[in-house]
Amino acid sequence: MKFDKHIFICTNQRIGTERKSCGETNGLELVALFKKKLNDKQLTIKVRAQRAGCLDVCDFGPTLVVYPEGVFYVGVTPADVDEIIEEHIINNRPVERLRLKNTSK
Repeated sequence: MKFDKHIFICTNQRIGTERKSCGETNGLELVALFKKKLNDKQLTIKVRAQRAGCLDVCDFGPTLVVYPEGVFYVGVTPADVDEIIEEHIINNRPVERLRLKNTSK
């Protein structure tokens, strides 16, 4: 099955470290919220939201990536889910305030 948009939400949990992990800071809640809200909207496009392992940017807060664009969002909270769905998933406009900024020097 091909999807028009595919949302991977980090649910990684780091064991035995003090570093933050998405799974411990809303990761699973975000997965459930995206699934529920996408289902409630009954969109005409094919969208899937699912759990993912580490996306390697947990230090920036709960993380997800939307494909096919490959847009990474960081510091995502449950309050951001509606905006991401409305702006990015439905209207194809990434939410700039949540986008991972270029971290290379």
